[in-house]
Amino acid sequence: MKVAVFSTKSYDRTFLEAANAGGQHELVFFEPRLNLETSVLAAGFPAVCAFVNDCLDAPTLRAIAQNGVRLLALRSAGFNHVDLAAARDLDLTLLRVPAYSPYAVAEHAVAMILSLNRKIHRAYNRVREGNFALDGLLGFDLHGKTVGIVGTGKIGALTAKILHGFGCRLLGYDVFHNPDCLALGMEYVSLAELFANSDIVSLHCPLLPETYHLINVGAIEQMKPGIMLINTSRGQLIDTKAVTKGLKSGKISYLGLDVYEQETDLFFEDLSDRVIQDDVFQRLLTFPNVLITGHQAFFTEEALKNIAETTIGNITDFEQGRTCPNQIDLSELKK
Repeated sequence: MKVAVFSTKSYDRTFLEAANAGGQHELVFFEPRLNLETSVLAAGFPAVCAFVNDCLDAPTLRAIAQNGVRLLALRSAGFNHVDLAAARDLDLTLLRVPAYSPYAVAEHAVAMILSLNRKIHRAYNRVREGNFALDGLLGFDLHGKTVGIVGTGKIGALTAKILHGFGCRLLGYDVFHNPDCLALGMEYVSLAELFANSDIVSLHCPLLPETYHLINVGAIEQMKPGIMLINTSRGQLIDTKAVTKGLKSGKISYLGLDVYEQETDLFFEDLSDRVIQDDVFQRLLTFPNVLITGHQAFFTEEALKNIAETTIGNITDFEQGRTCPNQIDLSELKK
């Protein structure tokens, strides 16, 4: 198939071309993100390949469908950025990558915990400047601390497994009680109980209407003073303004973010020579106890290889008329 691949960086091209060895599909790479303005680039393509920060709202989907697109292949597990009802009404087939490397995200979440706790990011800068003083770098033993895992699917369960190795007590919140987590000794509790008893809270749940701004003023009020909050899942799980107030009051002592609710205009781009206009994000950067990475938790060789191979496999399934196990069922959406 002829595929328009949007939001591409050099690494996307490298791994997708390797997965497409032999040229079974004609991949045409576009650096711009897909939105209504750039949708004209998809003209003449039966398939579009999109990433997490592409704008796949109703106007954009209508535009690409009018240009002949029939397949929307996502290079991501999440699809909250897609107007599903519009995709259904336009008879678009929607495919995704349900899992690529849960280890990558789980390990990054734990790396953020360790970095924030032991102030690795601050110590690194000090030593480079010849400052070897330890004042302000005091951490704590992870052993014996209570960690609340919100969402205990593949990534949450692996995060729990790693932290279990540190000797942490594990609390979990999920509608489904994962047997692997129970085997680790995880205790499933209500969200309020998890917030009240955890020293560290790590978010690993999907973005749904009921999880939007899961971390808000009320949730923060329920948390233990001095909480460490980690989010490697979806930016909109957190009300950033509420968390900022929590940082200012001292209720939140550590914040690690790999995602941000308004990240679309920031992440995956080099903005080092520009003034960032997002005042809320800029305020976060002023806190010494905040660590932000630019949506890189997934970014390992293994994950990119799996994403590329699954994406090419999905497109091949569609082209050859086979049932694809990674298709998102749009038939049951409310009209």
